[in-house]
Amino acid sequence: MAELKSKSVFVLILGFLAQGIATPQTAEAQLSDTEQQIVMTVDRQFEDGMAFLERVVNINSGSGNHAGVRAVGAEFARAFEPLGFEARWIEMPDSVISAGHLFLERRGTNGKKLLLIGHLDTVFEEDSPFQTFSRNDTIARGPGASDMKGGNTAILQAMRALDEVDALEGASIVIAFMGDEEETGKPTSVSRAELVRVAQRSDAALAFEGGPGDLSTISVARRGISSWYLTVTGITGHSSLVFGDQYGYGSIYGAARILVAFQEELVGEEYITFNPGTILGGTDVEYDRKTARGSAFGKTNVISRTTIVGGDLRTISAEQQERVRNSMREIVAREIPGVTAEIEFQDGYPPMGPSEGNRALLAMVDQISRDMGDGSVTEYDPGERGAADVSFVAPYVDGIDGLGVAGFEEHSPGEYVDLRTFPTVIKRAALLVYRLTR
Repeated sequence: MAELKSKSVFVLILGFLAQGIATPQTAEAQLSDTEQQIVMTVDRQFEDGMAFLERVVNINSGSGNHAGVRAVGAEFARAFEPLGFEARWIEMPDSVISAGHLFLERRGTNGKKLLLIGHLDTVFEEDSPFQTFSRNDTIARGPGASDMKGGNTAILQAMRALDEVDALEGASIVIAFMGDEEETGKPTSVSRAELVRVAQRSDAALAFEGGPGDLSTISVARRGISSWYLTVTGITGHSSLVFGDQYGYGSIYGAARILVAFQEELVGEEYITFNPGTILGGTDVEYDRKTARGSAFGKTNVISRTTIVGGDLRTISAEQQERVRNSMREIVAREIPGVTAEIEFQDGYPPMGPSEGNRALLAMVDQISRDMGDGSVTEYDPGERGAADVSFVAPYVDGIDGLGVAGFEEHSPGEYVDLRTFPTVIKRAALLVYRLTR
């Protein structure tokens, strides 16, 4: 099914590009009358969008603040209702540890069936000192101003512009605002089940994580991310006997040798990174994987008994992921005197590899940008981006990401968004949806 969708989208977009090539015109003239109305509507509604952005940014929706995430979802549900979207809140079991998700749907039969993706939660919890929206000329600061209440607002404003000129009539669109993107509910087979189900009946997925400051690139691929946990066990004893036949190297030396082997033997292949983010070693060690917190006790004159390392692995494809995991397992299995070691892997976000269909969607964004007089749009280097929800739908539907606003210092108390990027982002999104649903 994904292959058929890819070919369908690709053929559709080639048609648009061929029209542009056959009749060279000025940038403005390449927009139809309806498209020019959409563009003008976006400009006219700009301040309404900024007022809405301020309202939702001022509602704390850290991933752990489930009531706050739901409150932001309620604001978006109310905003989309006049546009003909039916709202559904997807509850999660308590064991998943997620606020749930907001799905908005407008049913129709015109053109392609679209899935638009955003998220309601931020990394700033209720105890964060960074809580409020502030605006200074073209800069707006606040928790989630960019990542990604800004991107969500861009979706809203694009739909408002389309509705204003009656361009939503007949369109089939699902908007998925996830409630736990920053701290994904586990297992993902449960927390992302509805997202996958909708993707399986969609023709294209458009994701609105932030883009670069000049809006000149779009992501056709994103690396997947998984976790790994290395546990090394040694024989504890007096430190004067370390390296000897009786006690061997101890767990800390053993872990260090394994990590160095990872670095020496696996670094270099494109798009692979593996980062040890936490290490605890000593006589007694406690480590909580869920919170990434722990404690260690040991003495300088005692050989370490236990060392635990927690890290992540990022890859561009499932094949690359499994191959690197096997290499890591082989390194861990090598003999180190007095030491035993094991490594476990935990799946996270799957990889989203580049595809013909993804690149066809990018070509359409590029054509829209040129038609608007804003220049070309090219592929963003997947090595420069983290994981995102679009990766969960990649096996089922063609998609692109990075359609959101230009943000800076994200995930930090200085997060801000360049408001000058909003009109361009909203216009691109509105025109892309319009062309795909004709």
